[in-house]
Amino acid sequence: MRFDPKILDKLRLNLSANQQHLVIRSAIGIDANAAYSFGIEEEYFLADAKTHEVAMQTPNGLFEAANWSTGGQAMREMLQAQIEVASNVHVDPSDAREELRFLRNEVAAAAAQHGLVIMASATHPTASWRFSKPSPKPRYKEMIEDLRTIGHRNMLCGMHVHVQIPPPAERVAVMRAMIPYLPLFIALATSSPFWNGKETGLRGYRLAAYDELPRTGLPELFADQSEYDRYVEALVRSGVMPDESYVWWALRPSSRHPTLELRAPDVCTRLEDAVLIASLYRALIKHLCEHPDSSEAVDNVERAIAVENKWRAQRYGTDCIFASKDGPIEIREFLDQVIARVLPDAEALGCAPEVEHCRAILERGSSADAQLRVYREAGNDLGAVTQWIARQTLGENRAPSSRGAAERVE
Repeated sequence: MRFDPKILDKLRLNLSANQQHLVIRSAIGIDANAAYSFGIEEEYFLADAKTHEVAMQTPNGLFEAANWSTGGQAMREMLQAQIEVASNVHVDPSDAREELRFLRNEVAAAAAQHGLVIMASATHPTASWRFSKPSPKPRYKEMIEDLRTIGHRNMLCGMHVHVQIPPPAERVAVMRAMIPYLPLFIALATSSPFWNGKETGLRGYRLAAYDELPRTGLPELFADQSEYDRYVEALVRSGVMPDESYVWWALRPSSRHPTLELRAPDVCTRLEDAVLIASLYRALIKHLCEHPDSSEAVDNVERAIAVENKWRAQRYGTDCIFASKDGPIEIREFLDQVIARVLPDAEALGCAPEVEHCRAILERGSSADAQLRVYREAGNDLGAVTQWIARQTLGENRAPSSRGAAERVE
């Protein structure tokens, strides 16, 4: 791959923890120890640059080039058709936005050297999972051996957001308090209306397929950290999983970082949506940490309602009407309530504009809404959809502004 000298402006060198080798990382990022600092992980599809059909088998050279040019922040995912990037730790949403743009551009440049493009969409509209191939990494080979067909069906791309939980807040308690809000993040991020060449009728099909895996869905109602630890210990001792990282809930305590990791959202085609959703999640984390009694209100009834709302978010996306103890609540009203609740926290974190701008996702629609509109306007041509996803992943055109073709039908 041709060397771009501008890369050097965005890289830094550090020694590894054992002091034995150099680690190259992105220079964008501030204080890894700051309370409520955050990071974003995104997964993309790799597809043929001409046809936009997904690439089932991908060369190691692509990942080596992407890993180098991003400072070690791009890597393989479970299937060869996927690539993942992980941002540094941030306290400023503008820095996170700039780094995600850098990561998308560098990975795209590496892919282009092999005749490929990247596509930020939770499902690839035309890909068939039946031809998927696992990545050549021991962890993924072992997972496919255990999961079999379900593992091959994991041709899905998500977004994960990490937020650092400061002491004395307990991650498991905050996780419990966050459960009723998870459907909102799912709805805002929907980008998977197609599966295996067909319109699914859902705005977010990804979780319908992903939740076939064990240890997925909404977190269990653990009372505290010790209960969660006993659960993990029991599964590891029983040989069910090697370690805590095999718990794949929509929200989980990270096994590697002092964070609570949001895993529910589809990857966002629009980079801006990723930053907005991460900012809302971060502000809500701060609010729940500073209101520890919030977890006590989440009982079995609230969790059961959240399970129902998770389905409704997958089905209707940005046109969702949620269930509640007080009756139906439209997503716009729910989002307004959440924003009003967390706005002081967002102002303290410097992300109030991003949190308030989450309303724009509802106004113009999610990626799923745009994909459906492109599909209708092109005479039900999925080729037009894949082209739109590839362009929009790098921000090369504006999304359709009208919501007409994506209206909800109850």
